Amino acid sequence: MIFTDIVFYVLAAILLFSGIRVITTRNPVHAALFLVLAFFTAAGIWLLLEAEFLAIALILVYVGAVMVLFLFVVMMLDINIDKLREGFWSNLPLALTFGVVMMGEMVMVLSAKNLHPSQAVTAPDGYSNTAALGKVLYTDYLLPFELAAVVLLVAMIAAIVLTLRERQDNKSMNPSEQVKVKRSDRLRIVSMPAEVEPPAPATAPATEEKK
Repeated sequence: MIFTDIVFYVLAAILLFSGIRVITTRNPVHAALFLVLAFFTAAGIWLLLEAEFLAIALILVYVGAVMVLFLFVVMMLDINIDKLREGFWSNLPLALTFGVVMMGEMVMVLSAKNLHPSQAVTAPDGYSNTAALGKVLYTDYLLPFELAAVVLLVAMIAAIVLTLRERQDNKSMNPSEQVKVKRSDRLRIVSMPAEVEPPAPATAPATEEKK
């Protein structure tokens, strides 16, 4: 067994442990941190496969952006942890069934003959896996890439629509109603009589002092 195999098994064990702790820990902040650990170990496995671009993208996109957003949401919102864990054990058999099915599919895919070539393939000098990935992605798989982008856009819009709630105490303005406004709607001329100050009360003249 060579050194890279030892590193792979160590990273795989850490990845499995962190993935299990994501769904079993009671604290959502700890679950998010375990998910960050899972992303880091997955990036390490990508580095072992000489896919540096995918490893860096995994760290920058998921760890640097998505997980930071998750932590902000979890730590700023008052989440009822006990309510979130309701129904965990009742849904466990269904989750295990799906997990076993997915594991079987991965075993069948990884056991295919085309994934185990008879001789190692050496990359030529100046080869860039990032350039090769971009060339394949935007030529051979351009249509699936665009379809995935459309699906993600629809999912994002649907999430916004489902979570959007109109607040009763919120003051909002309708631009179309503001454009249609007329002078008579906002200005009213009222004729009011002029105010006249009442005359000052007459005061009696002061009497002359007696000599």
